[in-house]
Amino acid sequence: MSAYDESRPAVEAQGALIAVDGQGRITLWTEAAESLLGYSPSHVLGRHLNDLLPAPAFLGALRTEGEWVGTLEVVLASGKKRSLSAHTCKATATVPCHGLRIVHLAPVSAVHHDDETDQALLRWLFDRAPVALSVYDADLRLLRQNAAMTRVIGVPEVERRGMRPSQLLPGSAGVEWEEELRQAVERGSEVPDREVPAHVVAASERDRVYLTSASPLFTASGRTIGICAAVSDISERQRARERLVLLNEASTTIGSTLDVLTTAHELADVLCPRLADWANIDLLESMLHGEEPGPFTGRVALSRAAFKSFRKGAPETTRQLGEIVFYPAHSPPVRSMAEVRSVVLATADKATRAWLAEDPERAARFRKYRWHSVLVVPIAARGAILGVAILLKKEPDIFTDEDRLLAEELVSRAAVCLDNARRYTRERAAALTLQRSLLPRTLPRQAAVEIASRYLPSDTRSGIGGDWFDAIPLSGQRVALVVGDVVGHGINAAATMGRLRTAVRTLADVDLPPEELLTHLDDVLTRLREENENPDQSGDLGATCIYAVYDPTSQLCSIACAGHPPPAMVQPDGTATFLDIPIGPPLGIGGLPFECGELSLTEGTLLAFYSDGVLNMRGRDIDHALEELRESLLTPMPSLEGLCDEVLRRLLPARPADDAALLLARTHVLNPDQVAVLDVPVEGAFVSSARSWALQRLEDWGLAEFGFVTELVVSELVTNAIRYGRAPVQLRLIHDDTLICEVSDASSTSPYMRRALLSDEGGRGLLLVAQLTQKWGTRHARRGKTIWCEQDIKADRLACLASLALA
Repeated sequence: MSAYDESRPAVEAQGALIAVDGQGRITLWTEAAESLLGYSPSHVLGRHLNDLLPAPAFLGALRTEGEWVGTLEVVLASGKKRSLSAHTCKATATVPCHGLRIVHLAPVSAVHHDDETDQALLRWLFDRAPVALSVYDADLRLLRQNAAMTRVIGVPEVERRGMRPSQLLPGSAGVEWEEELRQAVERGSEVPDREVPAHVVAASERDRVYLTSASPLFTASGRTIGICAAVSDISERQRARERLVLLNEASTTIGSTLDVLTTAHELADVLCPRLADWANIDLLESMLHGEEPGPFTGRVALSRAAFKSFRKGAPETTRQLGEIVFYPAHSPPVRSMAEVRSVVLATADKATRAWLAEDPERAARFRKYRWHSVLVVPIAARGAILGVAILLKKEPDIFTDEDRLLAEELVSRAAVCLDNARRYTRERAAALTLQRSLLPRTLPRQAAVEIASRYLPSDTRSGIGGDWFDAIPLSGQRVALVVGDVVGHGINAAATMGRLRTAVRTLADVDLPPEELLTHLDDVLTRLREENENPDQSGDLGATCIYAVYDPTSQLCSIACAGHPPPAMVQPDGTATFLDIPIGPPLGIGGLPFECGELSLTEGTLLAFYSDGVLNMRGRDIDHALEELRESLLTPMPSLEGLCDEVLRRLLPARPADDAALLLARTHVLNPDQVAVLDVPVEGAFVSSARSWALQRLEDWGLAEFGFVTELVVSELVTNAIRYGRAPVQLRLIHDDTLICEVSDASSTSPYMRRALLSDEGGRGLLLVAQLTQKWGTRHARRGKTIWCEQDIKADRLACLASLALA
């Protein structure tokens, strides 16, 4: 045992650390502990801490998970007693510690106590602190409250002393607050911040909202003796938040339809009761007929469009909706419209009394229902006056400047919606005509797929949009299936849709792979944005698109997607899923790549391409909408046309909120007998063998009369591939409604048609092919190219029969 040394203030000020195990036995005794208490490690290690620090509350804390802070009376090795400040907590480590606890001891004298400073701090807290404080004992009876609390509640401390919190805050709010304080005292825990609405003496004119919190008060031994509650008046902040909520609600509520009267009623519902006890919306007659509002002078005739009252005993109105109300030139409503500014009046104002005197019935209503404050707000949009909103409050409330600004913002938003409703019918008819003229009237019959489609314009909520669909025949009996959606609604969206659809058809004729086609389409939309004369609208110019190419010969389907919902697939066995394909960015972003997914389809597989309008996601979850689409595609139907109607019936209301495009395609497969393939060695002498092979295939198909043209075409295309292409070279004939001849090679060089001079020995091949067939072209693959040409065998046979009949 070492002697206690009191000459080491630095070590004492720092304190000592002791560790005890789960049974309370000492496992760590630092040098600082030896210096502070005088006991050596050999004397104390393994002993129970109770032998050195006999304090029941402290020893009980060692057996809990929480922390303990307090003061202990300790006997030093020298036999002297000394007060020490103790702090115990659970040890943390990366390995199990078996209940190891850490105890920190420090002399109480290490904490500097200045009674004069403490007293000055207490005087500041209770006399000058801006935070409102109340101190309660353990039974929740008031002991003290500072001056700030007296200002908040309006009741002095001498009157509140001994009262409980529920006695100051009557009702459920006070009872709940008192119960939270009681639980905090029992557990010794803090009460987190919470908002408490209350009606107190200091604010008798209206309810207030307070932000409250509380913390228990402990003795040096850790016993809870009371609780201190802090209160802040956040009523103004709460009202500001309510104004923002009201503005947000108005942005989603007002203008839900493009109907003038409905919009006026929505405005009245927002203004009353949040802002006024009574609201009246009067509009110019020309507004109701969709005409341009004209200038007005003298007495103004306004039509009663909407009204609403809130307080008990207040009338709705003595006039009917649609009734004409005449306002004199000097009346507050006409003055507000003429000056395009809001007018706030009180019934005691001279101008208000003169206005009331002109209409005894109006004056009687004001006296009977104690209207006290009037706010008149002009309804103006795009430089035109549409009408006026009249708001009234009963005594003793008055309209403040904040109320006026909020009403102006709400009315201003509603005015735009009202003006939109007036313009809507005229614009929608023109836009709908344009859009229908840009969409395909009927889709051509395809050998690769059976197709059905639907397009539904949106209702008056949105107007028409930029959804489109298409089915484009490609070479080799392939087909391209397209569905797109332009951002926005109206004529601009329809015009952009028409441009994009035309661009897709043009790019499809070039036989670009799906991902390359979307890249070019993205460039088209980017150029359209740059050429847009309205810079405010160019930022909104965007679109989504999905482009798929199905080959009935190989049964492969290649799909590229630009921000569009993935297509659904229903297999012949009845399994319905959504395709897991790479989804690229929407069109118009620029610079980002698109990827192509490829899958093999069984004959009879149903593919469903759709725009997001089909999902009708307003007010419901997208997963639920997709599941409903999947289930609707499984409905047994005799035809795809009936399935289209069933899908739209189940997913869309009678008047959809957004325009919708739906394209269904059921895959077909060409019989192996309809396709003939020949591998061509890169030898000039093989051209004659290729011609013979082609003539034999035509005889097998019963098309011998087309042998002459086919022989010339095969000879030219195979010769070019051998001479200018690269191995491997392949010849393929496809027999369906048309006769298709394709020659593929590994070279990416594209041939072009030119006119040879009389002295030239070559250069007439492709010109000859173009003249002998109905179509010809080149399509590129990831490796190599294919030159193809197509003969319309049905038309040619009819021509042959006609010539024979004439002969």
